[in-house]
Amino acid sequence: MIDILKKRFSANMSRHLDLAWEEIEVRLRGNEGALEILRRMEETGGEPDTIGYDKESGRLIFLDCSAETPAGRRSLCYDEEALKKRKKNPPSGSALSMAEDMGCSLLTEALYRRLQETGEYDLKTSSWISTPDKIRSLGGALFCERRYGTVFTFHNGADSYYSVRGWRGFILV
Repeated sequence: MIDILKKRFSANMSRHLDLAWEEIEVRLRGNEGALEILRRMEETGGEPDTIGYDKESGRLIFLDCSAETPAGRRSLCYDEEALKKRKKNPPSGSALSMAEDMGCSLLTEALYRRLQETGEYDLKTSSWISTPDKIRSLGGALFCERRYGTVFTFHNGADSYYSVRGWRGFILV
């Protein structure tokens, strides 16, 4: 996994101009749990890479940098509550449960927008993002996508699912 991450890091320097691979490798080698999560993100098509530091914790942000929402994480409703309520044609699972099983979290809107500053992602797909409790308690959930050179944040019923909507994850290392 470290070799894959190193190659991706070197091929995408615009995502992390102020970082040196040596420091990243030290953090990764000291964290087998993070490497396992990154492996799971890779296996489902996420192409994880770092986009820099989290200002609050000082830890590195690794997130899904695939051009489109990871192919192995699409056609899912938002969470288990929505999945249980969907009686007709339920999807195979939910974004939040899958993220939890993998050991990562859904991107926040701020992280989604930060990712978009490093390139253009989700030109044909969309990604569920972490949704505030107030919106979720009313039955909704948020997702983002990039169209017309602009990043949009939308809402939908949490029980909805589409073949082009999935989720992007992140971890702090």
